[in-house]
Amino acid sequence: MASQRRAPGLTPLLISTVLFFLGAYFTFTAVQGDYGIFRRVQVEAEIDTLRLQLDLLETEVASMRNKTRRLSDDYLDLDLLDQQARETLGLMRSDEILIK
Repeated sequence: MASQRRAPGLTPLLISTVLFFLGAYFTFTAVQGDYGIFRRVQVEAEIDTLRLQLDLLETEVASMRNKTRRLSDDYLDLDLLDQQARETLGLMRSDEILIK
């Protein structure tokens, strides 16, 4: 009895092709998808930008709180009051000369 080898059929080729395309799809999704590597890099860059903006806004809020406290009834900074009157109302003292 001689054993005869049969040529592989279409089934292994079809299974290999399907597995290849599934692997390619999942790899592409892991890199380019909504939760992929590139999206993660974008989100981290956006987080860094927003943290920088938050730090700048916190600094500005602290400055405004300081100025508000310095112009309050409890503590009045006359130099700041003079500066605000000059900028806001355009006032100047009688002994000053305006040069444009």
